[in-house]
Amino acid sequence: MLRDCTDYRDIFLNDRPLMDARAPVEFAHGAFPGVVNLPLMNDIERQKVGTCYKQHGQQAAIALGERLVSDEIREQRIRGWVEFARAHPDGYLYCFRGGLRSQIVQQWIKEEGGIDYPRVGGGYKAMRTFLLETIDQAVAQCDFIVLGGMTGTGKTEVLAQLRNGLDLEGHANHRGSSFGKRATGQPGNIDFENRLAVDVLKKRAAGIAQFVLEDESRMVGSCALPLPLYKSMQGFPMVWLEDSIADRVERILQDYVIDLHAEFVATYGEDGFALYAERLISSLNNIQRRLGGERHQRMFLQMEDALAEQARSGAVEQFRGWIEVLLREYYDPMYVYQREKKSARIEFSGESGAVIEYLRERVSQKDS
Repeated sequence: MLRDCTDYRDIFLNDRPLMDARAPVEFAHGAFPGVVNLPLMNDIERQKVGTCYKQHGQQAAIALGERLVSDEIREQRIRGWVEFARAHPDGYLYCFRGGLRSQIVQQWIKEEGGIDYPRVGGGYKAMRTFLLETIDQAVAQCDFIVLGGMTGTGKTEVLAQLRNGLDLEGHANHRGSSFGKRATGQPGNIDFENRLAVDVLKKRAAGIAQFVLEDESRMVGSCALPLPLYKSMQGFPMVWLEDSIADRVERILQDYVIDLHAEFVATYGEDGFALYAERLISSLNNIQRRLGGERHQRMFLQMEDALAEQARSGAVEQFRGWIEVLLREYYDPMYVYQREKKSARIEFSGESGAVIEYLRERVSQKDS
C-alpha cells in the first residue's frame, strides 16, 4: 500500500531527502533547504492543465495532462524520479497540497520502478505552515537576547561562538548593511524564512530555549524578518558589543574588501575584480544622499584610488581611509542614537570575550 508521511518535524530535523514535484515556477517562488525539483509538469504544461481544470473540471484536466506528457517525456521524468527514489530510500516526494500531482508521481514510480515511495501528506503547503508555526512558537515560548553594537564590532563572529546563536545575516546571505551584498545573490524571502525555521527547530530539539540574535532592521538586504519575530525584537533585552575603531576598520577591510573580492573572483573568474569594484562603488552611491555631496565625493575619490592600487599591486592599505570615514561619520552617529533609544534594554556591554562569557553564563543560569 502506498504510504503518506505527516511527521514534518522528523523530515526537517533529520534532513530527509525531498523530491518536489511542483512546476519550476512554484519551486523558484519558495522551497526547502536541499530539496530537488523533479516536476510532473513544466510551467507551460501546468498552466494549460490549470486552465482546463477551471473550465472543464478534474477529469478533463487529467486527460489533457496525459496528452501533454508524451511517452518520451513521461519516460524521461519517470527515470529521474526512480533514480532519486533508489538513491534516497529514506526520502519523500510532495506536490503543493499532497494531492493529485504527487499521487500520479507516486503511482508511476511504483508501476515503472517497482518502488513504494512515500509522499508527504499535505504537501508543500503543510510543511510551510509547520515551519512558520515553528518560528511563532519559539517567539512565544523561548527567551531571546538581541546582540547590538557599532558596525564592525564582530557581532557575527560572536554569534558563531554561541551554540544558541541565530545568524539572521547568514540565512539571508547578506551582511545587513549598505555594503552588505555578497557576490552570490540572496535567497527569496520564503526560502530565508524556511532556513531560519529549520535552524530554530534543530536548536530547540537540542534543548536550547534561549536564543541570541543580532539587532537588525526588518529587512536584511531584500529578506524580511518574520513579523512576529521582528516585533518582539523591539522589546527583547540587549547586550552591547564594543571594540576599538582600529579593530573595527580592520574587520570591515576584511569583510567588505578582502573577502568580498575573493568571493567575486571565485564566483566570476576573470570578471570578478571588475564586478567587485562595481559593487563597492554602487554601494557607496546608494547612500550618497545621506552622506551629502561633499563627503560622498571625497569618499568616492578615496575608493577609486584604493581600487586602482588593488588592481595594480593587490595592496589594500588605501581602503582604510574611506572605511574610517564611513564608520566615524556615517554609521557611528546612527548607532549612538540607536543605543540611546535602547539604553533601558541593555543589560551588559563589553568587548568580545566578556560578551561571550556573559551570554554563556546567562544560558547556564537559565538552564540550572
